[in-house]
Amino acid sequence: MNVPILHVINGELYSGAERVQDLLALRLPELGFDVGFACVKPAKFPERRQAIDAPLHLTPMSSRFDLTCGFKVAGIVRQRGYAMVHTHTPRAALVGRVAALVARVPTVHHVHSPTARDSENAVRNRTNRLIERLSLIGVKRLIPVSASLSRYLLEEGFGADRIRLVANGVPTPGPLPIRTAPSEEWTIGSVALFRPRKGLEVLIEALSLLRARGKAARLLAVGPFESTEYESGIRALAARLEVAESIEWTGFTRNVNEEFARMDLFVLPSLYGEGMPMVILEAMAMGVPVVATDVEGIPEVLEQGRSGLIVPPGNARALAEALAAVMDGAHDWQTLRQTAWARQSTSFSDLSMARGVANVYREVLGTDDGAGLAKRSSIRRFRSGAGGPGVFRHFGA
Repeated sequence: MNVPILHVINGELYSGAERVQDLLALRLPELGFDVGFACVKPAKFPERRQAIDAPLHLTPMSSRFDLTCGFKVAGIVRQRGYAMVHTHTPRAALVGRVAALVARVPTVHHVHSPTARDSENAVRNRTNRLIERLSLIGVKRLIPVSASLSRYLLEEGFGADRIRLVANGVPTPGPLPIRTAPSEEWTIGSVALFRPRKGLEVLIEALSLLRARGKAARLLAVGPFESTEYESGIRALAARLEVAESIEWTGFTRNVNEEFARMDLFVLPSLYGEGMPMVILEAMAMGVPVVATDVEGIPEVLEQGRSGLIVPPGNARALAEALAAVMDGAHDWQTLRQTAWARQSTSFSDLSMARGVANVYREVLGTDDGAGLAKRSSIRRFRSGAGGPGVFRHFGA
């Protein structure tokens, strides 16, 4: 019989962190753990999730500091017999920690991005950082999704003995799709919840530079905008740079792989705040070459010139040069596709991610999946170093 684990999540959006939560709910049952969800800010997640068989508890907070919500979640933990609380985001960590203390079960916390630099709002960042630090007192394990986030946690003062790196992963839909290199117009794609830190302005400026050089390129932008104000500003920029007619806006889609199949190159021009972007892994899984910025965990996924290209954040000219290099054949398009697909399928799958999380659960709960816990000695944390990646365990490889 599987061990039930309650994931306390925001539920407001359905983007990278929510994809991780959804995929874990789909894959963990085969590893001995069943996932339930408690949404403290329910909105997009309940309607867009794929793990529809996972129990869903709507426990909305009345305010950012509504601790009574934690007592409601504690009641669910006791009633349903959840063995552990697994939290995501500072708000959920606050609720989940209260629930775990009341219900007397352990807590683990997933770190998807650096809270101290997660948005353009400095006050919000400081507030969330304080909430997270207080909420994580006594949490058994912290699960960063990249080595850069592991180092961030060390810098924030969390002990290496509590840090367990589990890289993000996504399903590989199948064999590498057979495609021919573009001979005329190139479709450059981007998928995101479009907001200032995603750097869409930089990509639009790069598109303008490409077209000014005579490159036949268009932009396929997949995803919703965070606000109507931001959307208006972006559309005005595209019109001012005379590339509005070269951009297709699709909005949110449930089948993002159909959109990847239309892209010749994928770009994630983020300025900051990325842990290990799921969307890059999804592009690689579809064999779409990636150009992305040197932000947080991105260089841990992309091997420069082999499985993708990395450019400085906020530099439209460098981005345009990298895209032009692929279009001109300086980097072989087919080789980039093949290497990216192979790297994702072997190192960043949804199953490897689920295995890593399951290993953390077993360590905290002291349970056995039938294979024996003798292997635990072989994955003891590396000897501590001064802030380097060897100070934490890496589960799920």
